[in-house]
Amino acid sequence: MTEPAAAQPIPDAEAIDRLLRAAARIRELQPAVAGREPWSLAEDFGVGPEASWGPREVLAHVAEMLPFWLGELERVVEAGSRGAGPVPFGRVAEDPMRLGILDRDRSLPLRELFDRIDVGTDRWERRLRVLTPGERRARGLHVRAGEVAATWIRDRFVVTHLEEHASQLEEIMAR
Repeated sequence: MTEPAAAQPIPDAEAIDRLLRAAARIRELQPAVAGREPWSLAEDFGVGPEASWGPREVLAHVAEMLPFWLGELERVVEAGSRGAGPVPFGRVAEDPMRLGILDRDRSLPLRELFDRIDVGTDRWERRLRVLTPGERRARGLHVRAGEVAATWIRDRFVVTHLEEHASQLEEIMAR
């Protein structure tokens, strides 16, 4: 099976740079987000067309998704190191646990959410700096994307996704 469309891997150094820049964009918004407290919690924070996320939902999701996807990357890498075939990994947006964590964590203090994002970003940066060529080639099986390399997990579910949420938060703050 071939990689999903637009799946040319991001060069390693660029992936780290983009990860750090996206995280910095989010961190730079902390004073503005805190200055506009209290934020209402979204009534519908699911995945349907009526869903609407405010800063708390975005931050709670980012704080949760960074360690989640690092664990999924490690699941794929570990299976690859054992010579196992593509191991199932990931989740879909409708995943009840994902939504439950988002619901729980969106009420945490903002400084905690920002700190969790910093920790998650630091962990990703450290891991990416030592990921071996063999580990980058390890294959996983995603329910929607099919068979993909570990670099695809990094690129789509972490680097690009973090950039998207940085833009989302910037757009919310511009309103």
